[in-house]
Amino acid sequence: MNTSIDKTRFKHLIKNYQFKELFNELGWDNVRKKESVVVENETYNLEAVAEKKGFVIFACFPGNHGKMPDYHIRKKIDSAITKLYFEHLIIFSDLSQKHQIWQLVIREQGKPLAVRETHYYIHQEPELLFQKLKGLFFSIDDEEKIRIVDVKSLIQEQFNANAEKVTKRFYDQFKKEHTSFLDFIKGISENVDKDWYASLMLNRLMFIYFIQKKGFLDNDKDYLKNRLKATQEKRGKNRFYSFYRNFLLILFHKGLGSYERTPEITNEIGIVPYLNGGLFDVHHIEQNYDNIEIADEAFEQVFSFFDQYEWHLDTRITATGKDINPDVIGYIFEKYINDRASMGAYYTKEDITDYISKNCVIPYLFDEVKRTYPKALNPDAEIWRFLQTEPDKYLYDAVKHGIVIPVGAKHSLSQPAQHLSAEQRNDSLQPSHTPENASPLPLPPQLPLPSEIAAGLNDVSKRTAWNKPTPPEYGLPTEIWREVVERRKRYAETTQKIENGEIHEINDLITYNLNIRQFAQDVIESTDDPELIRHFYKALTNISILDPTCGSGAFLFAAINILEPLYEACIQRMEAFMTDAKNSTPDKGQKGVSKYKFFQETLAAVKSLEHPSLQYFIYKNIILKNIYGVDIMHEAVEIAKLRLFLKLVATVDVDYKKPNLGLEPLPDIDFNIRSGNTLVGFARLEEVEKAKGRLFSKKEIESIKEQAEMIKMAYENFKNSQVIIDSPAMSGAKKDLEERLRKLNDTLNIYLAQLYKIDIEGKPKDLEKWKASHQPFHWFAEFYETIQEKGGFGVVIGNPPYVEYSKVRKDYTLNNYSVQECGNLFGFVCERSRRIISEKGYFSLIVPISVICTQRMECIQKLSFDSKEVWLSNFAERPSKLFTGAEVLLTIFIISPKKNFESIHTTFFIKWKSEERSILFEKLIYSENSLQAKDYVIPKIGYKIENDILKKLKKRGKILAFDLQREGQHKIFYRIGGGRYWKIFTDFSPNFILNGVKAISSRENYLFFKSESNKKAIISILSSSLFYWYFILTTNCRDLNPSDLKEFPFSVADLKPENLKMLSKLCDELMVDYKNNSQFKEKVSAKTGSITYQEFYPRLSKPIIDEIDKVLAQHYGFTDEELDFIINYDIKYRMGKELDVED
Repeated sequence: MNTSIDKTRFKHLIKNYQFKELFNELGWDNVRKKESVVVENETYNLEAVAEKKGFVIFACFPGNHGKMPDYHIRKKIDSAITKLYFEHLIIFSDLSQKHQIWQLVIREQGKPLAVRETHYYIHQEPELLFQKLKGLFFSIDDEEKIRIVDVKSLIQEQFNANAEKVTKRFYDQFKKEHTSFLDFIKGISENVDKDWYASLMLNRLMFIYFIQKKGFLDNDKDYLKNRLKATQEKRGKNRFYSFYRNFLLILFHKGLGSYERTPEITNEIGIVPYLNGGLFDVHHIEQNYDNIEIADEAFEQVFSFFDQYEWHLDTRITATGKDINPDVIGYIFEKYINDRASMGAYYTKEDITDYISKNCVIPYLFDEVKRTYPKALNPDAEIWRFLQTEPDKYLYDAVKHGIVIPVGAKHSLSQPAQHLSAEQRNDSLQPSHTPENASPLPLPPQLPLPSEIAAGLNDVSKRTAWNKPTPPEYGLPTEIWREVVERRKRYAETTQKIENGEIHEINDLITYNLNIRQFAQDVIESTDDPELIRHFYKALTNISILDPTCGSGAFLFAAINILEPLYEACIQRMEAFMTDAKNSTPDKGQKGVSKYKFFQETLAAVKSLEHPSLQYFIYKNIILKNIYGVDIMHEAVEIAKLRLFLKLVATVDVDYKKPNLGLEPLPDIDFNIRSGNTLVGFARLEEVEKAKGRLFSKKEIESIKEQAEMIKMAYENFKNSQVIIDSPAMSGAKKDLEERLRKLNDTLNIYLAQLYKIDIEGKPKDLEKWKASHQPFHWFAEFYETIQEKGGFGVVIGNPPYVEYSKVRKDYTLNNYSVQECGNLFGFVCERSRRIISEKGYFSLIVPISVICTQRMECIQKLSFDSKEVWLSNFAERPSKLFTGAEVLLTIFIISPKKNFESIHTTFFIKWKSEERSILFEKLIYSENSLQAKDYVIPKIGYKIENDILKKLKKRGKILAFDLQREGQHKIFYRIGGGRYWKIFTDFSPNFILNGVKAISSRENYLFFKSESNKKAIISILSSSLFYWYFILTTNCRDLNPSDLKEFPFSVADLKPENLKMLSKLCDELMVDYKNNSQFKEKVSAKTGSITYQEFYPRLSKPIIDEIDKVLAQHYGFTDEELDFIINYDIKYRMGKELDVED
């Protein structure tokens, strides 16, 4: 059977617009549907060409004018079709049939709509369309299994821009080009500087490639290649390395980096904009090495490589399938750095950066409004009624799936949809008890549970079907009925709380994982209170967001994406209030709007002629006022700045009639995004003052304060100079600031070096070596206004390096940290962040899971979590992982600034398959966590029932250690590592043969007991699902350390005799079953040689293990619900095919 479509046949069908035949050959279904849409007095006719499980492909014909509808028309057509067919793709074409646009609107809950368009021109080879569409083939065998959610997922995957294949292909070649480019650089003696300069040059060239393709460079989209050719013809190829020295440096320093140009310069470089921004300033490497030369051949190679791709400043994709946009540059950098060295840093995908950013940035903004305008956020305030009026709007689509029928969706269930009241919803979904005086609101249509599933809601014995996969109408990808029932229960409880007005704090939206971005947007767009808009906008312009280990800026861009629509919404509301005021008081004229003075001033700044667009104004404000980053790698800082500049340029259309081609000079953000060692240096001025006597005299401290104050004024002067396009003024202000900063840093470095025992007088060269290795960064000097005057950053977010301190100690050492014991750099980043964050600030990092369950990390918990409100979400690395290629279990912590308010919310240990990644964060469930299993362990609890079970265990008091002996003949065998889903305990030594000789595995360990019956009882207990649950809750979920066993809350002495006898009997049955089901496996190890070992399959012994758990339920006094939870804990992964490893 064919599994795709022949390329020649595909090309014929595409070029001849035979879409029905094309999709028919791809296994899609025929459909007869026609729709007409009127947009701006023009009628557009659409015909459905194919359908699969409710996902419809439409062909849209041009209107009367025969032209391809423009972008905003296409979006309006899509909006109209969405009301009729929620899941669809539209193929637009022009009358001449020379141009096709395949449009898919990605609807990701909690994010603005993302339009993905693939352009195809009839003269092109349709390679990209072929690659995308051949992946949409469905066979007859697929028909029974396929669901609309699968079709939607497949289409989004195929049509989403910047496919990883393209990015990886570009990156693989980029590495080679970088290495090759190095060989052409002459005149730089230090390899580190040469490598840095190669990166700088490639960054500059990539930036120019982006802007030349937009027409900003002498209206020539092949500007660099053509100028190289012209330069070679004019001066002779490779004569004095002419292109680099006689053209590029002039373009960089006297063209793009200089506002004033002589006629000779203009004649040489053509009409190009003044960019400012610092990227094209004379770099300090260029200052230190004045004889740098780079052969023409280097640029010929690079341009040849770049020309293989399509360079865009947006996310469009073309028929070539070789599209590069600024997001790719960030990925390239992260990969390049991590390939060169073990940095312990991982590329952070957008779902992670979005989740962390929105749940810190938005709560901070609302807290600021509450502080300055408290009545707007009172529990009975207007804004909370937005939640109550339409609660479903703020629950993510993944949560509502199979419960609520989306507007416009078609459903074909055997049972009719029901409009349920709150009371009926309680009965069908069984939430917790709700108050009798609740005021239920009408909700969208609800899908009732099938009778065989509903039967188990109140009767545990009728849940035999709950572990089966769900049909697509009810379940998300990979869900079983047990998960659907739990999700429905959560949905009912949450909507009831919203309706009852119990959610009236911004942090509640984190706890209940509501769509906080949608809520913030609705508050701004819907409020009738202009004061709320004024205070919110002020909070926006004053928020400071830091990534202390920013890399290429992934978290900074996430923050920008959170802030931008909020800025725009506030500005639009200001305009609306001003317009309404004028219209309502026409006789008063300007006096009618006088009460909106703040709005007038803001809108005047927004509409200033110097700003090319509203988006440019917004992005420039965000980049200059809101975001900050620091990284130890110079290349990282330069890439981050490059990407920020490109973000701005993307908002501007070139116009050769306007000054500077319509482009406002880029802001200089050299003082926002800085290079240095986040962990070395004085964080606050108070740290300098504490060193008085040891290092500083009182007079010296006063001098440092004065210098810091002068730097603050110099920085203000520099920021103000950027308003005017005046290169000398700006350049002078920048040089003044740099010089003052350099002097203060020199002073602080000398004093800090003394703390490091550097002999600065006897061995002055040691000071330079120390500065080079430690790269000190003095936070209060670099960000004086933010740290010393505002009290610190409002939000600190990021993904710090996961590197053992011992691995970097040879390069640099860290002093004056209370978390030294943790031994990992991420812990030091936590402490440094706590020192530089405001008391009002929100703090969130993604770190290894050891932070909540390892003894050496207890110091971090006490520093960061004590007396705070904290959210902890915990993630496995199998079957899928958050970081590609990283075998690390992770925790995301979010810490609010509430003082003396200790409240911890946790998730369970989250496992998922790759097809669930797009909805992973939508499904997060937090549970109030009131217990600690051990002093240094915060249990990974996701449900209230787990709290109840854990309380019953802890109530016993005694632990397993009471039954242990140091040695003896009654021995339990177990392995320290391995066993992701099951832990194996036996009364015999598993077979292990090394190079033909019987041996003992180095991973084998033992427990000793005083009697045979005690040993057997403990084997049963440690083999139980209860122990596995406890192990996952309280450990790093990997290693089986002796303390994990010894501290399990159980003692044989507390067992009733009949239970002891039963556990011993079940142990015997289990050991026989283990042996009968075991297999002998062979492998070859490079270190030890040939190994034959005995492998066990405990899932085949689950019925015996269930009997053990029933005995333990009697022992601990579990309810039927609690026993059902334990027996079925993690059942999908422990028992199903999901156990397969997935990379």
